[in-house]
Amino acid sequence: MRVPLSRLRTGLVALLAFGAIGASAQSLGLSNYRLTGNYALDTLGGMGLEASAVTFARDRGSLFFVGDEGMGIVEISLTGATLGSMAFNWAGTGSTNNDAEGLAYMGGGQFVLVDERPQRAYRFAYQDGGTVALGSTPYATISNYSPSNIGIEGISFDARDGSFVTVKQDADGNPARGPQEVRAGQLSFAQGGGSTSIPVLFDASLLGLASLSDVQALSAVDRFLGTTVADNLLILSLDSRLLVEATRTGQVVGSLDISGITNQAIEGVTIDNLGNIYLVAEDSGTPNSRLFVLTTPVPEPETWAMMAAGLALLGWRARRRRGA
Repeated sequence: MRVPLSRLRTGLVALLAFGAIGASAQSLGLSNYRLTGNYALDTLGGMGLEASAVTFARDRGSLFFVGDEGMGIVEISLTGATLGSMAFNWAGTGSTNNDAEGLAYMGGGQFVLVDERPQRAYRFAYQDGGTVALGSTPYATISNYSPSNIGIEGISFDARDGSFVTVKQDADGNPARGPQEVRAGQLSFAQGGGSTSIPVLFDASLLGLASLSDVQALSAVDRFLGTTVADNLLILSLDSRLLVEATRTGQVVGSLDISGITNQAIEGVTIDNLGNIYLVAEDSGTPNSRLFVLTTPVPEPETWAMMAAGLALLGWRARRRRGA
């Protein structure tokens, strides 16, 4: 069957466009993302009710989330089915609210959990059905501001160099409680406390967001490795109802309005190695916390066929030029 030249050209254009997305994109392309999954999370006796942070575990092919009541960590499938859990014991930490607001996966079953108010990051190993005693767990202090409920809301691990990125929620005009912040650098975990701060990355006011609720390093996405996009950050704002992509100098290069997804409070974001985005929202008076999945459209079978035809046309023309 002969394919019209106009369709071959269409296939070639589609091929070039899709190739640009996969290989040489200058950003994540948030405007292309659409909601493709919406799943209720098990309540688990209250452990799963206040989903406030989520992280992708590549070597397990699953997600983990915590609730801001700090009862424990829950492993779920990419469609929200419960796979396991581990409880938290806060005795000896001095925590006033057990405010688990940030979670990052380091690989090999190792996690970092952030307690928002004292700005502490605890490192622990996951054991399904077990309990982690946080009072005897190595931790690092991210910043030294006075404890408050506008503290550290999110953390992300960058496997390229073992560094972390954190976001502090907001400012309330009290200098002792600190401004809205994005920080990045190494954390030193130790029994009784490790590093006491990591450097501020850029002026967070450049983002123009009413709050900073979570952060994810885009180095986790395979197709960005070796590109400048791998340095970029995905930042969630609960109060602005936005996801933004920003460079490490604070330049916003993309955004997505998430206000139409749910009326629940979306407080956590992560991304997998394929670039799929996962959001978690606490129950907010509804029966369950929820997992939302955002993906980018892939070419339809007909488009793939046109792309293949476009490649064939390029090959045929190249052979003709060589034979001329």
